[in-house]
Amino acid sequence: MSDQTMLAKGRFLSLVSRNGWEFTTRTNATGVVAVVAVTDRDEIVLVEQHRPPVGGPVIEIPAGLVGDDPLTQSEAAIEAAQRELLEETGFEAVALKHAGRFVSSAGLTDEAVDFYVTRSIHRKGAGGGVGNERIQVHTVPLHQVHAWLTDKMRLGIQVDSKVLSGLLLLQAYRHEQN
Repeated sequence: MSDQTMLAKGRFLSLVSRNGWEFTTRTNATGVVAVVAVTDRDEIVLVEQHRPPVGGPVIEIPAGLVGDDPLTQSEAAIEAAQRELLEETGFEAVALKHAGRFVSSAGLTDEAVDFYVTRSIHRKGAGGGVGNERIQVHTVPLHQVHAWLTDKMRLGIQVDSKVLSGLLLLQAYRHEQN
């Protein structure tokens, strides 16, 4: 087993050192999920919210933590994906397909993200997040998403790399369906 030392611990993250490498690990969750959701009008569902670490708004795909609440500690990743999609966007997925697990930033954290893809969603509520989240929901036609993202970046809005990963996974999903 590797030699791991706790360097600092916050409410949600710990800084640890393992064999001389310092990195973060989550203390309040059992996993992370992200959902690539497409409407029946061929629009990708994106969210925009202020992210304090980068000092401004960020465009993302719906995502969140697994088991981060005492009421959801034993939830499966797919259940968390359903919950996060509904909380953040107001859309409910009829079915989700697991598209893979990918590390988010291998030099910084041990975190891995389980991606799900769905093309069968329906609007059930307004979305916007829970608690103090102030999430803005965007539905963007897939054929316009690159131009739309470019316009957002020109306005100084950052784009989370999971959006690009999600678009690639969506292409792979489409090829599987044909």
